[in-house]
Amino acid sequence: MIDYGLLIIGIVLLLITYLVAVKKQTWLLAGFNEKMIKNKSLLGKVVGGGFFLPLSLLIIFNSFIDYPYEVTVLMSVILILITIVYFIINRKLLD
Repeated sequence: MIDYGLLIIGIVLLLITYLVAVKKQTWLLAGFNEKMIKNKSLLGKVVGGGFFLPLSLLIIFNSFIDYPYEVTVLMSVILILITIVYFIINRKLLD
């Protein structure tokens, strides 16, 4: 059975992925000082392609398939993706 709530969230995240990764709308990202980022284009690619894209695809996949521990898998993937993106941003993009 399709979970339409998850499907809508996944589609919205795909839209955010497009805006951040392709259109470089980094103002959509909160929680960082824009003056400290030296390459905003790369920031869009890292956050859009490295976090939002895999997350949106996973959420869309989860909207079609129901399996045990679904929430645990989603939360684990979110934490792993956030950690990876955090380290990439801190090592490569901050002045």
